Amino acid sequence: MPKPSLLIVDDEPNILSTLRRALELEGYAVEVAGSGRIALEKLKAGSFDGVLLDVAMADMNGLATLRALREISPELPVIMMSGNATLATAVEATKLGACDFLEKPITTDKVLITVHNALKLARLVEESEAQKAKERADLKQWMIGSGPHMKRVIETIRKAAPTVARVLVTGERGTGKELVARALHEHSRRKDGPFVKLNCAAIPSELIESELFGHEKGSFTGATQLRRGKFEQAHGGTLFLDEIGDMTPSAQAKVLRVLQENEIERVGGSETITVDVRVVAATNKALEVECEKGRFRADLYDRLNVVPIEVPPLRERREDVPQLVEHFLVEACAQNGMRKASVQQPALSLLMQHDWPGNVRELKNTIERMVIFAAGASLTVEDVQAALPGVKAVRGAYKRGAALKDLVASAEREIVLAALDANQHHIANTARELGLERSHLYKKMRALGINPRGDAAAEPEPGPEPGDDATEE
Repeated sequence: MPKPSLLIVDDEPNILSTLRRALELEGYAVEVAGSGRIALEKLKAGSFDGVLLDVAMADMNGLATLRALREISPELPVIMMSGNATLATAVEATKLGACDFLEKPITTDKVLITVHNALKLARLVEESEAQKAKERADLKQWMIGSGPHMKRVIETIRKAAPTVARVLVTGERGTGKELVARALHEHSRRKDGPFVKLNCAAIPSELIESELFGHEKGSFTGATQLRRGKFEQAHGGTLFLDEIGDMTPSAQAKVLRVLQENEIERVGGSETITVDVRVVAATNKALEVECEKGRFRADLYDRLNVVPIEVPPLRERREDVPQLVEHFLVEACAQNGMRKASVQQPALSLLMQHDWPGNVRELKNTIERMVIFAAGASLTVEDVQAALPGVKAVRGAYKRGAALKDLVASAEREIVLAALDANQHHIANTARELGLERSHLYKKMRALGINPRGDAAAEPEPGPEPGDDATEE
């Protein structure tokens, strides 16, 4: 690992030599500059991990040097040094981004501690920014979909994100509800603030209030020190409450109060603490039903459900499967150190026909499993069937001399027949699984020559749209 590199800027030669010797003994790579102008030339010519900069220099003072330095390297940690700095000088240096001040005469211990802390803080900031950038990139890749369902979700996010409105995200497990919450945060005015998440179902009921609001030292057995809760941690940012339908009634009442008053009290405390938090909640439960059964507060539901976003299951947006497969293929190969893989068209068709009860998460895991165990770099129908033993292919074949529209109709007919068979000819369920309105399914069946009573070989009878004869309940 390369040594951290430092540039010391001072017009006193004895200070340059003393600091250089002390820092080099600690393993730093050190360069020195006897003036601000020389320092700027060195900064343009090479890169450094940190700078120690004297305030009072004859040629070009430290503040002027710092202003010019910021044009070259805005994020470089700079420690100012001075024997007679005024408060105004310190304030100005801080505004320009100086991370610390050293008063002369400078002891070796003091400079070593200050440099260590400054570089550590810079690394943490850099890692945090890199993580945020990765999350933003992941967000763009995971929010994949060009079909109408995902377009609606993305458009709702685009409109809701810049506002302060609370959002309730609903959807089955594995659909990407947390990704929606992150997208709302990353495209909001709070994006530079914290994004804090809490899975309400994963916290024991006796600890949920401590997790949300924090606790004072000694407030209960095991509370050995003061602890800030998720609302305090999320101050100025976004709090994502996942699986909020599993929150205890007591915690629901207190969360409602926070949403009304923007104030919390830690467990065991009496101090009122003001918080500025945007709450995004998510659940895979039907909260309207939970409210009717008395398991969830209706007034809290109303507070949370300002902007509802329903994330569709993957079976309702099969048109997005090819894009998701391509993304997860690239990701799985990169993570497992394998050469890039592709998927054969028949295998992709089979993946599109699967219902994906685990949704996007299940698809991601399946693609990684296929990549690991596939015999070749091109994934086949056999690879899909090995990863998903229960998957059933809907057969469609090319026939010479047949028009494309006839081939498409033939494939559609087999798909609808298979869906009807899987749902015991329950029309409403079949329409739901195929992502169609019931009336649209009836029209499609008539056009394809499918009798809704279950006799697939029979021609449909003329007359009004069938209803009473088909199984609908």
